[in-house]
Amino acid sequence: MKIIITKNHEEMSRKAAALVASQMILKPESVLGFATGSTPEGMYQKLIEANKKGDIDFSKIKTFNLDEYYGLEKENPQSYYYFMQDKLFNHVNMDPQNTHIPNGMAEDTEKECREYEEKIEKAGGIDLQILGIGNNSHIGFNEPDTEFVRDTHLVGLNEDTIQANARFFESEEEVPTQALTMGIGTIMKSKKIVLMASGKGKADAIYNTVKGEISPEAPSSILQLHRDVILVIDQEAASKL
Repeated sequence: MKIIITKNHEEMSRKAAALVASQMILKPESVLGFATGSTPEGMYQKLIEANKKGDIDFSKIKTFNLDEYYGLEKENPQSYYYFMQDKLFNHVNMDPQNTHIPNGMAEDTEKECREYEEKIEKAGGIDLQILGIGNNSHIGFNEPDTEFVRDTHLVGLNEDTIQANARFFESEEEVPTQALTMGIGTIMKSKKIVLMASGKGKADAIYNTVKGEISPEAPSSILQLHRDVILVIDQEAASKL
């Protein structure tokens, strides 16, 4: 596990974008795993800028998102489908056929999750997976649990996750209580993982990731077993290491 500590969110975004750009340049047909939320927003902006300059090309890139709220339509501004279009896909030369996000309106969630796994496998697996992290050490929407769930699945969101995400909605009651998420096994199959975190609120989670006991009660701790993980975190998130 390699740790890059940055001064602030801006520098974190720039360094993470450089890692993604390097992957794209070395392998123009890379399969990238993307995350949503406020943490990677700056990174996406840097990638848009690099694309407009002609430094990176999205035309052959395939993407798979970590997760999607269950019960939100694509057109909902709080859906992760909407987020990805707004923050990245609409601004680069990405082939829409090459972007994949779980269908939050799927009637048969087991089938949707199974087919999502099959699509990742058919694409050759994820070359580089971007992760954020929750205050409770969740990655994707894999919440603290008694076991690691391997594959993409429907999950109930913990109360603290719902509260943390309430800032994006008009009220806490509007926050979905379930999501479709890649499983821990799916994430761990990625050839390279870049985890981003900023702020004091993530310090405990980063400590658990790096130095904590490997346990499903702190899902991110499993990353200690991955062969190629880079943490790009600011000084506040790194404060307890």
